Amino acid sequence: MINKSVLLSIIATAAVTASVLEFIHSYQTKSKPQLKAKEVAASPKQHSEELIREQLARNYAFLTEEGMTKVRSQRIIIVGLGGVGSWVATMLVRSGVSHIRVIDFDQVSLSSLNRHAVATLSDVGISKVDCLKNHLLQIAPWAEIDTCNQLWNMDSAEELIFGNDFNPTYVIDCIDNRDTKLDLLTYCYQKGIKVVSSGGAACKSDPTRINVADISKTEEDPLAKSIRVILKKRGIVDGIPTIFSAEKPDPRKAKLIPLSEDEITKGKVDELSALQDFRVRILPVLGTMPGMFGLAIATHVLTTVAGYPTEPVEGKNRYKVYNDILLSLAGQQSRIGKEDQRIQIALNDINYIVEEVFRGKSPISNFSTRLALSRWNKDEDISFQNVVVMTKEEQKEHEKRVL
Repeated sequence: MINKSVLLSIIATAAVTASVLEFIHSYQTKSKPQLKAKEVAASPKQHSEELIREQLARNYAFLTEEGMTKVRSQRIIIVGLGGVGSWVATMLVRSGVSHIRVIDFDQVSLSSLNRHAVATLSDVGISKVDCLKNHLLQIAPWAEIDTCNQLWNMDSAEELIFGNDFNPTYVIDCIDNRDTKLDLLTYCYQKGIKVVSSGGAACKSDPTRINVADISKTEEDPLAKSIRVILKKRGIVDGIPTIFSAEKPDPRKAKLIPLSEDEITKGKVDELSALQDFRVRILPVLGTMPGMFGLAIATHVLTTVAGYPTEPVEGKNRYKVYNDILLSLAGQQSRIGKEDQRIQIALNDINYIVEEVFRGKSPISNFSTRLALSRWNKDEDISFQNVVVMTKEEQKEHEKRVL
């Protein structure tokens, strides 16, 4: 038998050994997560260029080495991170843009999930800028993503656009508030910053009507129309690429949801908005449409930067239609015996006369095809007040009976 002293010695040795093993195990358990955390934190700087190029291999094949070099050097700011802006940011980062700044004052809401590019239920309640950054760094850990969780306005413009020497190559306007949108576009135009603007995706449903065109050539978009008119008063007529839908309104389609009688009776409707001058009514949005707007913007920026050839059909080729309408008026001068066939209306005026004044159709028959422009009173000079949109058949009859 083992005597008592030997037994106690064995027990003591076993206890010490167990304590040492427990200490080693505890140390290893605690130290591993710390090493992992350091590795993750350092990963954006240490990420393998070979792996980045493999991830972007399809883009390199499409846009070429030279094009992708330009894409990856871009410094892009996205203002407004809702359905449109979140898709723009996501696809630019997925496509290799390594420096972006995202600006938005809002939080992810439950109703955002029908159209947001990356937000999940667990993101509801957090800022949109942090939501995007968290998700995008899981896609492209090498990307540098600046976040500005605040409202863009003229007072903060310099800081938000140029702060920390960001020096953007592009600014993407995805704001749905008119006044803020106007200020951003005006600021970028005056500063000479390349800017792309998004029209309104609310109440739209036809993907075949999405267009990329200059702001001066937008149509069937109430938001873009309002922006266009006010920018013109500020001396800005063109030079701002815009993504919009030329889908025509229809009484059977979704409309802006009116305020309830209970809300109206509360008095000052504007006070119901979260921020002064922001909309208070719900915009019906089919979740797919903001995504397509965002993808169209990202595609436009990527191809433009890379120098990839594209031929957008501006306004569904409406400007060819406008030119034909203008020529119909010039031809009329000859047919009615006027020696001077020059006319006092420019091509840029035809859009306004046809679309804004006559709503794109003849007031005589309500037809919207085979349109022409005709002098109305034979004894007066051609002017905005003395021309009428009509069909070519009606124009001939008018010439015969009146002119």
